[in-house]
Amino acid sequence: MQVYSRRLDKQDHANRTINSAQGETVQTFELQDREYIELNNLLKITGLCGSGGIAKLQIADGLVTVDGQVELRKRCKIRQGQVVEFKGHKISVVQIID
Repeated sequence: MQVYSRRLDKQDHANRTINSAQGETVQTFELQDREYIELNNLLKITGLCGSGGIAKLQIADGLVTVDGQVELRKRCKIRQGQVVEFKGHKISVVQIID
């Protein structure tokens, strides 16, 4: 099993890890200097949606889950420890304490 990790962008605090043995993609999003991120912004920043508008449409269509439950609130506050799933991709939200 190989695990690859690379930094996407220093500004967005997102890392992508690809687990090739299981064929799934897991991203971690680091909440630095903030308590939460809105769901639509998380999808946009991590690159899973091309824009915030597209993210809002995907959420409204019931295509996004938070901790295994369909989430329809576009601006739902996503906090440390929560897991967001969208089209086979998982985003794990973590808090980095400096």
